[in-house]
Amino acid sequence: MTDFATALAAFRPVVAQPIAVAELQARISELQARMLRDGVKAVWLDASTAQTYYTGLRLGLSERIHGALVPAAGALIYISPQFEVPKLRSMLRVEGNVAAWEEHENPYALIAMQVAALVAPGAGLALDPATPFVFASALMAQVAGPVTSAQAMIEAQRQCKSAAELALMQTAMDASFAVQKAVYAGLRAGISTTEVTNFILAAHVALGLKPLFAAAQFGGATAYPHGVPDPQILQYGDMVLFDMGGTLHGYASDITRTYVFGTATPRQRQLWELERQAQSAAFAAAQIGTPCGAVDEAARTVFTAAGFGPDYQVPGLPHRTGHGLGLDIHEAPYIVGGNQTPLAAGMCFSIEPMLCVYGECGVRLEDIVYMTQTGPRWFVPPAERLDDPFADPTT
Repeated sequence: MTDFATALAAFRPVVAQPIAVAELQARISELQARMLRDGVKAVWLDASTAQTYYTGLRLGLSERIHGALVPAAGALIYISPQFEVPKLRSMLRVEGNVAAWEEHENPYALIAMQVAALVAPGAGLALDPATPFVFASALMAQVAGPVTSAQAMIEAQRQCKSAAELALMQTAMDASFAVQKAVYAGLRAGISTTEVTNFILAAHVALGLKPLFAAAQFGGATAYPHGVPDPQILQYGDMVLFDMGGTLHGYASDITRTYVFGTATPRQRQLWELERQAQSAAFAAAQIGTPCGAVDEAARTVFTAAGFGPDYQVPGLPHRTGHGLGLDIHEAPYIVGGNQTPLAAGMCFSIEPMLCVYGECGVRLEDIVYMTQTGPRWFVPPAERLDDPFADPTT
């Protein structure tokens, strides 16, 4: 056993390169090509991860609209409160023009005027799907021409990751995997979930990541996908669940491990093994061209055959099998029944078909895969054995 203080002192920041400006510019060019195809004159990028994806900016949402217009042809136009312009200019990675508004002025009228003045093909404005309704409704009232959603265009690009994105996510996943192993080595009877989550957050900072979330659940609390409001104290024989993630240059990690502190009962072994089988079945089903919904069905079939479910009934799997991962912790593609989106190279998503038995325990093994031309690949090794969840799978 290694105590948390010793583990924390041994961590060192990881090193990874942010997305290059040339790749950001290529993303904008691809978005403009999609706009030309769809007859859209401009796309609005709010202070969201979509703006980060195309420009590298991370502005943060506020009550003041602050973002960028992407015309179907030509340079970007950044829209900013006047007092934020000096800071904005210091942050720009992709060059563009800046149009500013003073506090007493109407920023939506400014944006509408900029759209109207564009020398670009197409009509109207397509909105970043993360645009708050208060902004979207004001833009709809001001902009001449149709105001539509840019969700399909943006998702089509973002859900297939580049080599640079995969490299960032690999480094982030490796870091969180190291934290998971440190938690496993540092557990002791009497420890609280609060102490564990504090360590998880501090460990991600020590590794150079921005902590995203940390969850620790013991005993009966493991049955609830998002935990319970009160902390727990670890006892021998408890099922334990740890879910964690951080970001590196904006890109997220996400990994969950569930195992038993002490000697597992036959019932705990049965449930854990069913979870492992369901995760393995979903992984095997995740092939190029396969609909996302079929991956969910593969996991659910394992549980149904063992008498759990059916569908979303508990005891069983009460939620989707997975979600996409990238600049957002939950993004397309979603691994859920009915989703006919075919899997394609570059897609990254979790496989986490949690088995929930309320009043008893739950088991979630969550790992992220990325699709290659020849099938899925794990970022980190999945758990293969309950008694040694971090064992080398080749031994």
